[in-house]
Amino acid sequence: HVQLVESGGGSVQAGGSLRLSCAASGDINTRYSMGWFRQAPGKEREGVAAIDSDGTISYTDSVKGRFSISRDIASRTLYLQMSNLRPEDTALYYCASKVGMCGPNWSKLRFDSRGPGTQVTVS
Repeated sequence: HVQLVESGGGSVQAGGSLRLSCAASGDINTRYSMGWFRQAPGKEREGVAAIDSDGTISYTDSVKGRFSISRDIASRTLYLQMSNLRPEDTALYYCASKVGMCGPNWSKLRFDSRGPGTQVTVS
């Protein structure tokens, strides 16, 4: 079983930056795919970025060039560096993990485990 806990959210002005962290514990290793998702009130869940188990990195179009996902295997931490934030980035952000590969349709998949989330508000 995998436990995930996010941190690093907050309130920033448009154009600002934040770095989200996701600490993983339990039976997790490089065979897992991991991703960041977000959900704003009244909107559907949106896949933001993912690292597949083979190392492939994917982003949703609206964050390309502004967000960067990375993973520190030794510390079991997933990161999301967010720059040039926009009001439309406001949402609850959470990380998720999945055994094995997630593939090109990662944003539509239901991952195995997720954290409670951290709020990001951009004004």
